[in-house]
Amino acid sequence: MTPHNRASSQDIAPIVLLPGDPARAEWVAHQFLEGARQVTDVRGMLGFTGVWKGRPVSVMASGMGGPSAGIYSYELFHFYPVERIIRIGTSGGLQSDIAVGDVVIAMTASTDSAWAHQYQLKGTLSPAASFDLFEKAVKTARTLGIPFHAGMVFSSDLFSSYNALGPDSWQPWARLGALAQDMETYALYCTAAYLHKEALSLVTMTDSCVTGKSLADDQRMSALEPMIRIALELA
Repeated sequence: MTPHNRASSQDIAPIVLLPGDPARAEWVAHQFLEGARQVTDVRGMLGFTGVWKGRPVSVMASGMGGPSAGIYSYELFHFYPVERIIRIGTSGGLQSDIAVGDVVIAMTASTDSAWAHQYQLKGTLSPAASFDLFEKAVKTARTLGIPFHAGMVFSSDLFSSYNALGPDSWQPWARLGALAQDMETYALYCTAAYLHKEALSLVTMTDSCVTGKSLADDQRMSALEPMIRIALELA
């Protein structure tokens, strides 16, 4: 057990799907995994383990923001027999050709966060996805006919709708090619790199910063299914 996870080591599978939202973790567990059982609930961060196509898979919430995702992924990688973490999150779209509901596969992440300062690097770290997971995700999306985009995401400590820099603060990142904005990918990729583990971030574009289009409230679970099916095929 850890300060933030009450599961025992045998309760957590070698591969973990990591949504931010505890309700999404519970929904994924009961919609997709056979024999899913809850293994932790510390601070409301629900975690479940079940079976997908004969293989054990865990799904656990990370909470909101890079520090929370970084803490939970660190504990999973360091204290549990976890080798791979796949983030299944939501994002704001930064390019006009990304439709609401499309999946973004994050090759790398940029950030405005101080997360990587802990490594005392004399430069700027640009952490990347596990190539093996990234390649398999691209192939899986193509095989399943799921619309996707692959490239850089921008992980911000600021929620784009509320930050004091203004509603267009995302535009410089979009100009440099960022496909979508989330809050957690950068910390996850840094943590995986530091611990020599594998990570991949898949995010569904739920709200476009460019067009203003958004998923309807009653679609914010079901519209994530294509992303979740890609993630499960990597288990």
